[in-house]
Amino acid sequence: MADYINTMLFGIYPYIALVVLLVGTIVRYDVDPYSWRSGSSQLLRRKQLVIGSICFHTGVLVILLGHVVGLLTPIFIFEAFGISHGAKQVLAVVVGGIAGVLALFGATLLAHRRLYDARIRANSTFSDNMIIILLWIQLVLGLMTIPISLQHLDGSEMVKFMSWAQGIFTFNSEASSYVQGASIIFKLHLLLGMTILLLFPFTRLVHMLSVPIWFMLRPGYQIVRGRQKQQAVSPRRRARRETPPEAPAE
Repeated sequence: MADYINTMLFGIYPYIALVVLLVGTIVRYDVDPYSWRSGSSQLLRRKQLVIGSICFHTGVLVILLGHVVGLLTPIFIFEAFGISHGAKQVLAVVVGGIAGVLALFGATLLAHRRLYDARIRANSTFSDNMIIILLWIQLVLGLMTIPISLQHLDGSEMVKFMSWAQGIFTFNSEASSYVQGASIIFKLHLLLGMTILLLFPFTRLVHMLSVPIWFMLRPGYQIVRGRQKQQAVSPRRRARRETPPEAPAE
């Protein structure tokens, strides 16, 4: 029974989450493109929004980059560059810990602002409140994995999760077995992460895909034409211009 549940949660559920993420995102952009926005409420509590947003986005971007590179990069590439599993584990703990604390601080400010300000709460949807709470819990779970990781500085636990993640993307039927004996904190972290991916197309998180990268690739110059300054014209002269010419006498 335990093997069946483990296979369902870590061998089948990841594909459900990824399919919903891909298809749901495409359908939303095609059917309801005007909802493809962050829905900012920056006119209210602007200072708290700016501080929280900067901290949250900076920390989350570092975490996402670390997870993508750390989990999906084949192990032989790290070995080719002489990066040991232990060194990679320490790097993940230090950088991930700092980024996690920064992101959690920002998420706390954003959640407090959205949930405890009556005006912002009145203009928030259920998905707005739900997703910030889920992200806050996910960051807490991520930080809770650090003490466990410190007990495995040889990198053995990290290799398990790398094998699992890469097994999912290579359709390895045995991928779920790599995390079967992992700590419950790690499992909850993985499950909530996949759930956030599944909910992604139905929340404001879709604005992450609208980063204007094209703006950095445009030419470095712009042609700006100002409006020509109109000369002042007296009312008599304006009336004379607007009066049609008289027809010639026959």
